Amino acid sequence: MLQLWSQVDRASARRDLAASIVIFLIAIPLSLGLALATGAPLQAGLIAAAVGGIVAGLLGGAPLQVSGAATGLVVVTADLVQRYGWSATCAITVAAGLAQMALGALRVARAALAVSPAIVHGMLAGIGVVIAIGQLRVMLGENPGGSTVDNLTALASELFRPHAAAMLVGAVTVAVLVSWPRLPGRGGRLARLVPAPLAAVGAGTALSAGLTVPRVDLPSLQFQGLPSPPDGPVLGVAAAVLTVTLVASMESLLSAVAVDRLQATRPGTRATQTRLDRELAGQGAANVATGLLGGLPVAGGAMRGSANVKAGAASRGSTVLHGIWVLLCTGLLATALEFIPLAALAALVMMVGIQMVNFAHIKHVQRHREFPVYAATLGSVVLFGVLQGVAIGGVVAVITAFRRLTRTQITVTGETDCLRVRVNGQLTFLAVPRLSRVLGQLPDRRSVVVELHGSFMDHAAYDALQSWAQGYRSAGGWVQLGGRTGRPLVEPASAHAHAQPCRPWMPWRNHHCTRPLAPARQDKPSSSQLIGGVSAFQRNTAPLVREELARLAREGQRPSQLFLTCADSRLVTSMITSSGPGDLFTVRNVGNLTPPSDDDSACDSVAAAIEYAVDVLEVSSLTVCGHSGCGAMQALLNSVGKPADDTSLSRWLRHGWPSLERLERIKRREAEQASGGGASPNPTVALDGRPVADDTELLALVNVQQQLEHLMAHACVARRVREGTLALHGMYFHVAEAQAYVLDPASGVFSAVAPERPARPEHADPSDQLPDALLAPEAALLPGSGPYADEQREWDGDHACPRPPHTGGTDRAEATALRLGSRQEEPASGRPHPHELAPSTADSGAARVPEPAASAARSAGHAGQGVRATGAASGAAADGEAGRDRGSGPHSTETAGSVGSGHAGEGAAPRGAGTTHRDQRPHNQSGKAMP
Repeated sequence: MLQLWSQVDRASARRDLAASIVIFLIAIPLSLGLALATGAPLQAGLIAAAVGGIVAGLLGGAPLQVSGAATGLVVVTADLVQRYGWSATCAITVAAGLAQMALGALRVARAALAVSPAIVHGMLAGIGVVIAIGQLRVMLGENPGGSTVDNLTALASELFRPHAAAMLVGAVTVAVLVSWPRLPGRGGRLARLVPAPLAAVGAGTALSAGLTVPRVDLPSLQFQGLPSPPDGPVLGVAAAVLTVTLVASMESLLSAVAVDRLQATRPGTRATQTRLDRELAGQGAANVATGLLGGLPVAGGAMRGSANVKAGAASRGSTVLHGIWVLLCTGLLATALEFIPLAALAALVMMVGIQMVNFAHIKHVQRHREFPVYAATLGSVVLFGVLQGVAIGGVVAVITAFRRLTRTQITVTGETDCLRVRVNGQLTFLAVPRLSRVLGQLPDRRSVVVELHGSFMDHAAYDALQSWAQGYRSAGGWVQLGGRTGRPLVEPASAHAHAQPCRPWMPWRNHHCTRPLAPARQDKPSSSQLIGGVSAFQRNTAPLVREELARLAREGQRPSQLFLTCADSRLVTSMITSSGPGDLFTVRNVGNLTPPSDDDSACDSVAAAIEYAVDVLEVSSLTVCGHSGCGAMQALLNSVGKPADDTSLSRWLRHGWPSLERLERIKRREAEQASGGGASPNPTVALDGRPVADDTELLALVNVQQQLEHLMAHACVARRVREGTLALHGMYFHVAEAQAYVLDPASGVFSAVAPERPARPEHADPSDQLPDALLAPEAALLPGSGPYADEQREWDGDHACPRPPHTGGTDRAEATALRLGSRQEEPASGRPHPHELAPSTADSGAARVPEPAASAARSAGHAGQGVRATGAASGAAADGEAGRDRGSGPHSTETAGSVGSGHAGEGAAPRGAGTTHRDQRPHNQSGKAMP
């Protein structure tokens, strides 16, 4: 003890002392009540509380866990007392303690937590029901029967002839116990300093003064001798030892985990590490000691442990002290305890039993579709006993799991251009016969899409799907196998060197998983989230892409397109375009602006990136992508009519003035046509399928058109466009809808990109009809089944997966446009491509809009989101999305001008450009990138 106290400071000692008094005041009435419920001597509950506090507190692995008489063992102990007697029950407790110590030495505590929570919670709830029914009879002035059925039968008559005094004491005790935590006002806060169980028993005791009711009888404490071995069949005794071991261990371990979680949520405290194997061994030592001393079986209690944490306990000292107070109370205050009426203790234990039926646990179990297991365990414990109930619950759990594994729904629907086969549930060998029968009845030479909406597929099902798909394709049909997202089915790695199947590239679902567990201090910047994302990349993604990145490092980058978009963190270009490393040469800046090269105030950073991509990398496609909710566009609108401020952001946003002027011309033209009673037959800018939401969205669309014109002012771009080797594209992404729109320059309309649809085979017979049997589901849909719980994006080096099938004559620009979803047709010889942009000379002499104000510039939604550039808030970043490399999602702002990022093989950038150009091509000795 002296060594224990030497390890804590005075502040912690004061907190432990206060907490020990609180749990001592809870333990006294609770221990007496549990002893009364089991039919054991009342002092056995106090012995269990003292031993549990001192022995388990010193030896256990959960410092804040409070052990005492086991609530979950009330029913088991009561049965053992009636069957073998009290002395033999103590011997069984000793044997169970030795078994717990052996299990702790074998380090199997974690394995004990692998039992289904539905079984554990159902067992505890069943024990609670049995306790509540039995103690209700005691509260009515009777003695509980041997079984729950007998107690329920007797209650029907006892409710009409209760013992009035005992019933009144019990009712008052329950009323105080329920209302005490809800007392209002300052007086209520002061009253709640006294624990509710102590206040309730005290109120019942005060009310019973002068009444004739049964009261506590504590004989003088003296050693009763060693426990005698039970007299009965060996198998029966072994089953009793196993039951006590199982229930006590499960209750203690679950309580330790619950107390651990509660402590972690308490502010200002340092969470202690719970050692479950040591806790199990400590509980075993406590049960050996309590059995030898004539006490009840011991286990950790969540109610006592949570009270200990809430009272501010800092170490195991509070638990040990509470045991010492119980021991002193038993020796010095036994006379005062004998004034407590049994009805008050029965009411207290009855409420504890009711609280063991936790409705939060029921909701949790129901949400995981395990309520049948919970209900079966609860009912079996009530009717047959704890061990039998746990066994029946385990059987029901196995049946439920097998049922989930075998129940698979297969439906076929006929659509205009394909047949869609949906498989819901787990796809195992048990479902292969049904799946094969359904697939075999599909008409030949059709387009078939098979969607798997489960979370598991074994090798037999995979092999059956692949065999059928190969046979169906050889017969002239078209087949796509994939998940609910439409991504192709992941295929096992091939042994052939030429085969490059689709593999998961980035398992991005929610980038918040890379955040640190504890929030960073507000007064100290932390890069733990970034490091967490990089760590997730190294762990999950790097092994999958290392081979492809090594190839790119050897061969150099050959991106197919230059993609210029906003630095807004919500735009993840690689996700929108289904691209990967080496595909996109990306330029990101505030507002996706491209200053003309002939402008004296133009930014060399963007111009250098365009020149490098067009002349050195020889990209065949150039895309400008705006987006909804753009803060730069809003800042430009807010700047109209306000004085200018000479800040970096304001100077950069001047490059958006031409877009403002273009918007003003459009509005002026529309107003003139409206006043003339006519409408524009060819609107200058519009969204196909829906009206433009507001001026911010309209300016974002206009800005895309204007920046495409600015691109044509670059000599290298104009030359390549005239030669027919470079195509320009405009694109708009609506963030909230996750919908991309592609610009048709001829009409100024942005058309929504539709999901890929399988092409109908040319030789398909339109008269083919689905058999009637296929239109009905094979089995009922499992509740809650359907979409994958976790979703992975798939990628391979050649990006064969996201591309639609096309002939070998399709060039790089056309393939790029296909990936973006634009519906291009191969241009005729000598005729410009419909998506290529010709330079516009209209309204070149329009008046300038006043310079944006600093306050308006700072209102940009993405201004300041990691934008750190030299001379301008712009830059270029090649080889795909840097956010993907960090394991991050659409909340991470990526700006190529950021300081401190680079990679091996970095290409040379023009002096003063303030841009990081990532280039993985081989370099010569001078350090310049080799074309």
